[in-house]
Amino acid sequence: MVNRREFIKKSGAGIGFFAIPNSVRFIFSDEYISKRPPMSERKFTSVAVEKTIKAIKKSIADEELAWMFENCFPNTLDTTVKFYRKNNKPYTYVITGDIDAMWLRDSSAQVYPYLSLANEDEKLKNLLKGVINKQVECVLLDPYANAFFDNSDKISEWKDDSTQMRPGIHERKWEIDSLCYVMRLSYNYWKITGDSSIFDSDWKKAMLLILQTFKEQQRKDSKGRYKFQRSNGNPLDTQFAGGYGNPTKKVGLIHSMFRPSDDATFYPFLISSNMFAVVSLRETAEIFYEIFKDENTAAQFKNLAEEVDEAIQKYAVLNHPTAGKIYALEIDGFGNALFMDDANVPNLLSIPYLGYRSKEDEIYKNTRKFSLSKANPWFSEGKFVKGIGGPHIGEHKIWPLGLIMQALTTDDNEEIVSCLKMLKATHAGTGFIHESFDVDNPKDFTRSWFAWANTLFGELILYLHKTKPDILKRKF
Repeated sequence: MVNRREFIKKSGAGIGFFAIPNSVRFIFSDEYISKRPPMSERKFTSVAVEKTIKAIKKSIADEELAWMFENCFPNTLDTTVKFYRKNNKPYTYVITGDIDAMWLRDSSAQVYPYLSLANEDEKLKNLLKGVINKQVECVLLDPYANAFFDNSDKISEWKDDSTQMRPGIHERKWEIDSLCYVMRLSYNYWKITGDSSIFDSDWKKAMLLILQTFKEQQRKDSKGRYKFQRSNGNPLDTQFAGGYGNPTKKVGLIHSMFRPSDDATFYPFLISSNMFAVVSLRETAEIFYEIFKDENTAAQFKNLAEEVDEAIQKYAVLNHPTAGKIYALEIDGFGNALFMDDANVPNLLSIPYLGYRSKEDEIYKNTRKFSLSKANPWFSEGKFVKGIGGPHIGEHKIWPLGLIMQALTTDDNEEIVSCLKMLKATHAGTGFIHESFDVDNPKDFTRSWFAWANTLFGELILYLHKTKPDILKRKF
């Protein structure tokens, strides 16, 4: 078993890339044969998903894009899920792909696009309930961990990290967004299906633990019980100051020791993740009010959301020398800030996708221009593509997650088409979406099996099919 960064080092190149962005043709074939596993080897099948694949493929004029959708959209179900029942409840363990561990963030994002089909397929609905139940189990085990095993007997390669590791934990990097993704999946499952049966006593305990953890990581009275250091020599894998991170002025924001990329934060107030927390806390407040009729607890979630939101607006909106008034990615409350954006979601680019602000918000529009420009130190442009990368992989690499999110956060048809062209031109002949690739050589990619990126690409196509079907009638 390898972790993300080790897998990047060991992963091979793509299986061939012989074209330019606007027209990709494979020397070995003009036909696009499905890259899905044989039916007998698929981990899970859904009638609703299969029906959707067939319907949407027919609406996509570009044969290659349709082929990519067919490969990518069901990839999570085909290859990463393990469904079972325990204590009369469904549970679903969801691995990321090439790593046999369940990230709270990835597992939520991997199944999120299937929510819209849950009412058409009871089997799929139970699978989604199982993901929520499994996530609740993980949160109750340790709200500070980001990745878990299904078998508590497994020994993590990170067992010697300087933090409180427990059986069943793969990695214990404290990332605000991990818990937000759990809240987001539960809320949207309920809103889409109307099924409140997931809100049992365990779910309620997990949400109260999340609230407690967020408050603890405001660190108003102490540094809290979480700290983390790793001795593998990679500065992105460890934290400053004995594992507590750089000092901060306590302004009401929540500290996050790591980003959604699993890289260490430089300044502990990670703004995009605090924005995500604002949205998720408000959504969870609604559940406590509507389902539990618990106005007092609902108010606690809502009040924390308001406090964090106020602090974001007061401390994180800063003047950039070229971009003007924008959101900084990280701050410390003393006036120091990190002006950059990372492709992993939540990032600044994803603000309207998360539901924090609209696409038309002026500060967001400035921030978006910054994120997608060379003013952002992790924006790269090469022969085949331009987009956002991040420190996790290094310079001259971009993440397709960033291209997909760019398309999901604009109403400009030509910008969306440009993103689709780049995604189509850079799968390196595999028919799947990768973690990252070199801007001048797309066959130099990382992670040939990365289900989050595959399913998010599927989510983009579903979104376009519903909101901008004419785009899918084009050939690129």
